[in-house]
Amino acid sequence: MGTSNWRPLRGIEPRRLSAARLQAHYAVQWLARAARGYVPAQPDDSHTNLGWDDALDGFATHPMKNDVRLGLNIARLELVMLGGRSAPAFGLTGQTDAAARRWLGERLAAIGLDAGRLDAPPPYAMPEHAVAAGAAYDAAAAADALTELAAWFANASHTLDGIRTAMSRRGFAASAVRCWPHHFDIATLALLDASGADHARSVNAGMSPGDASYDEPYFYVSPYPYPDATKLPALPSLGHWHTQGFTAAVAPASRILTAREREAETEALLHAAIDGAVAALG
Repeated sequence: MGTSNWRPLRGIEPRRLSAARLQAHYAVQWLARAARGYVPAQPDDSHTNLGWDDALDGFATHPMKNDVRLGLNIARLELVMLGGRSAPAFGLTGQTDAAARRWLGERLAAIGLDAGRLDAPPPYAMPEHAVAAGAAYDAAAAADALTELAAWFANASHTLDGIRTAMSRRGFAASAVRCWPHHFDIATLALLDASGADHARSVNAGMSPGDASYDEPYFYVSPYPYPDATKLPALPSLGHWHTQGFTAAVAPASRILTAREREAETEALLHAAIDGAVAALG
């Protein structure tokens, strides 16, 4: 068996991993709120996307004022101000979103930012969760599941960075690997055409921690515009083509966890899917 750069994955019971993912999805919205309020806006909303930080074991925003960023440690559900004056992290366990708002508002006001910008409503709907109704977060009870979730994101960040490099070497314009807080997925988008127009052909490679389509983490490769399903080639056994509602090669956690060499087989699936997607797009 070859060596792997991936963190170990224990295979946490899916229901518990899903519950942990929902808590983390709500927690990461504080980063999204800060980004919408204080990072210079971009037409494609890329100012709101987040970067994985291995040292933090979580995500961080683009720089706000004086290179200060807001981060979230996924495993512990702790908010932390990065850069500028050091300040204690804010653990969300036992705390509500109202308490998080007070803490973050005070930190931002201290560096001369208008805390009121945190209160703008998000431009998208979130999945239902008790936190939205005022319940407290509970990272302690979900510690092992949150650690597993962090491992999925860390592994995805590493693998997708390699995919981005490979796409760039093929002459495609591939974006940095970033997390989009709406769907909570981490991805790189490669444009196949020089034009940046809306109709330009592209391939999106990423990892979702789970959603309404698959209630478990999964890697994906999605071509755009969606090609005729009959043009899509067979994939390695780790994945399959999803064609209902959206078109993407999907490798779910339940299959990855049974693989002998998880990292290598996932990378092979992604490369095969990208080759198939590029060919199908013509």
